[in-house]
Amino acid sequence: MQVQEGEGWRLLVDPARHPFVVLIGGAGWAAELTAAEASALQEGIGRLLAQHQAIAAQLMAEEAITLELDLDLAQGGLWLELEGTAARWQLRFVLTPVGPQRGLEGCWDPAASGAFASALAQWVAPA
Repeated sequence: MQVQEGEGWRLLVDPARHPFVVLIGGAGWAAELTAAEASALQEGIGRLLAQHQAIAAQLMAEEAITLELDLDLAQGGLWLELEGTAARWQLRFVLTPVGPQRGLEGCWDPAASGAFASALAQWVAPA
């Protein structure tokens, strides 16, 4: 089991808790994800961060932007948002299921977003 956490975020990986092998959390909330959902979250956040990095140098210090990404998953959809300035941003997500599955919504404040994204980027999805 891997546990990483900091002020306002948490990432726990436990392959023995199939099918919900990843637990993510923010200030006052936590949710379990399947490996596929966690992998999609990891990919989506990585794509948003790459987009943000590509345009951050073009932003004025106080200029705020919002980047959004929709991903289609086998069991529904995942919407992601990165909002903030070049130096300070926050993450938000909504997991929308198809059928009688659970849905999730969560966010990390600017102080926690970067640390959570970095920890999630290090996770290796099971094959």
